[in-house]
Amino acid sequence: MYDPTVARLTYRALLGRRRALILGALPLLLIVISVAVRALSGADDQTAADVLGGFALATMVPIIGVIAGTGAIGPEIDDGSVVYLLAKPLKRPAIIFTKLIVAIAVTMVFSAVPTMIAGLILNGNGQQIAVAYTVAALVASIAYSALFLLLGTVSRHAVVFGLVYALVWEALFGSLVPGARTLSVQQWALAVAHKVAGGDLVTSEVGLTTAVVLLAAVTVLATWYAGQKLRSLKLAGEE
Repeated sequence: MYDPTVARLTYRALLGRRRALILGALPLLLIVISVAVRALSGADDQTAADVLGGFALATMVPIIGVIAGTGAIGPEIDDGSVVYLLAKPLKRPAIIFTKLIVAIAVTMVFSAVPTMIAGLILNGNGQQIAVAYTVAALVASIAYSALFLLLGTVSRHAVVFGLVYALVWEALFGSLVPGARTLSVQQWALAVAHKVAGGDLVTSEVGLTTAVVLLAAVTVLATWYAGQKLRSLKLAGEE
């Protein structure tokens, strides 16, 4: 199910000079903000939770997920080069699975690692805040990568739709409409973080069991459907 050649090509596409600069901008900003906050207010658990929850998990992780998830396959579909990939004797689910693994790895590196560093800077992992949000970033990276890889497979405007979901649905509606929070990857990840941290500094509107089930369901279904869409794309090309 994992093809090293497809993985190498996908890594090369995602970590090209321009895309790597974009991927690195938000993590760098998070660390700069964390250093500034620590210098101005000292170590404070609530402040650390606010920064990591409000910027790292709510903004940085989904945007990096959009870039990595859609970038893993979207450009190949847009410029038509995916035809050469489909011409190879590779199973379509294997192509999708490989690209998903790459997207997850890139999203984790550029989101979970800086989240951990920022948490250590902000309060030295007091009350397990840094670890909790790092775990949240890790599990969110999986679901976001699958979701945005699917968008990259079905739409030429995947980046726009991904940003609308991440910044409008999750950040805006998720904070204003209680019902929308149940359908939020961010809230599912926060449920896992709450279990890690305990206490009241990390909270979620979704229970842990529900969150885990939804995270798994979205990841599996999005990956499966992306594979099916790639099959139909092949058939359309043959016709």
